[in-house]
Amino acid sequence: MCGAVRFTAQNVPATYGICHCEMCRRWTGSAFVNVEIPSDGIAWSNEAQIGTLQTSDWAERGWCRRCGSHLYWRMTDHSVDGATTDVPLGLFDDANGFALSHEIYIDHKPDSFSFVGDGHKKLTRAEYLQDFPAMDSDQGDA
Repeated sequence: MCGAVRFTAQNVPATYGICHCEMCRRWTGSAFVNVEIPSDGIAWSNEAQIGTLQTSDWAERGWCRRCGSHLYWRMTDHSVDGATTDVPLGLFDDANGFALSHEIYIDHKPDSFSFVGDGHKKLTRAEYLQDFPAMDSDQGDA
């Protein structure tokens, strides 16, 4: 929002996902709409302005220290997932052309949320976590 932190990215997929877990909803005020980028393909400017918080046993969240804008959600436990960084779709200078590929924690989605289309995966919390057994704990939100 303020421009203190910017990023460049390579190998950006043409798809985005949505997370409806309680933690993401509280963090964003809505659903977390994000693009999953290989961490080695993203470079941040002015990293001293990036604040981070380990929000679960396996992941951290980053934000701009100056304005508070959300910058990313990233796995820190690479035994759970590969090294990826989930960047809010709204951070892209041009967010056109991305296609919705999946929604996770669909059973946690408020009934007032509705995303158009049926051509994407919709996974419940249990369905999502079956691929990541290390994440299925008391801190079960993404």
